[in-house]
Amino acid sequence: MNFDLFVKDIEENDWNVFGVEVYENGKLKYNYGDTEGLHQIYSATKTVLSVAVGIAYDEKRIDIDKSILEYLPEDKYKNLSKKSYDVFSRITIRRLLTMSVNGFPFRPEGDNWLDFALNCDEIDPDKVTFNYSNISAYLVGVALDKAFGCDLGKVIEERILKTMDIVDYEYERSPEGYFYGASKMLLSVHDLSKFGLLLFNKGIYNGKRIISSEYVDLATSTQQMNREGGYGFYIWMYRGGFSINGKLKQKCYILPRTGLIVTYLSHIEDDSCKVKESMEKHIFGIDVKENKAFARIASMEEIYDRVRSGSGTSEDLKILEKYLSSPDWKYDFMLDEKGLIPAGLKRGVLSEDGIYNLLEEYNK
Repeated sequence: MNFDLFVKDIEENDWNVFGVEVYENGKLKYNYGDTEGLHQIYSATKTVLSVAVGIAYDEKRIDIDKSILEYLPEDKYKNLSKKSYDVFSRITIRRLLTMSVNGFPFRPEGDNWLDFALNCDEIDPDKVTFNYSNISAYLVGVALDKAFGCDLGKVIEERILKTMDIVDYEYERSPEGYFYGASKMLLSVHDLSKFGLLLFNKGIYNGKRIISSEYVDLATSTQQMNREGGYGFYIWMYRGGFSINGKLKQKCYILPRTGLIVTYLSHIEDDSCKVKESMEKHIFGIDVKENKAFARIASMEEIYDRVRSGSGTSEDLKILEKYLSSPDWKYDFMLDEKGLIPAGLKRGVLSEDGIYNLLEEYNK
């Protein structure tokens, strides 16, 4: 690990990284920049919401396998159209937690987000696929209001933030007044790290249990496959561990097998992975550009995307088939003894069943 080289990359490249913390076995080892000031964490807010779900789950206030309708205000579900009632009666809390509801737009709109969400026309409740949408998290936040019998924002303040010694924060509400669990929360680097520590320690923060280890295991394991390697309950899988992610490179990486937690907040609007790659190289000891397994996976992903979009060629299919029959396939999707490379990076799009199903469909 060479933290100084990571910092050097940040400064020499003028990356807009506000602050960084690195923990090893639960202890702060390195920090850089502004780790105490408030910054937007965007979709990392969803992980805060997941912790609130964990409290409700542990106290049996919510059954994640029941329909969302059971946790909506009575006046809302009683006034639904027959079509909407039929659709939402088949959508469980679990489906919303795993972003596996097909057809939701990316975000709620208008003056009443609940009305907007319940009247989306393109939802297919029977199609289970990864569909990342803020509406899913918004609806779970609404459901928790009813599950707790009081304002979710106050529950989060008293039972999560206060318990974790987080005193400076901001969060947003929907136009109707619900805690917006999908985005727009402000936390410091140091306080976002606390959520990494909470998950690393199986639901315990500073000796205080906030959520059960059972719920942490559910939330931090693959519940729905996606291109990034899997998704839990508002938590992303990452190289044998998991991560908390915001849209402009707000990150907290947790690797239980190596004892490492890395948190950084930034504001980087392009799609590059430059900060992540530097972190992986200098802190985790992985050089993506020099790792043949990662290069192969990246190449296969490009081919897969072409085939999936309909622009793939017969040669593309031959390459995929050859890859699947080679020893590389088994190597690329095995964890090494440290849980870091390379499939730590099982990306989902290259899951064996997924590729074979694609080939079968393409050849019909």
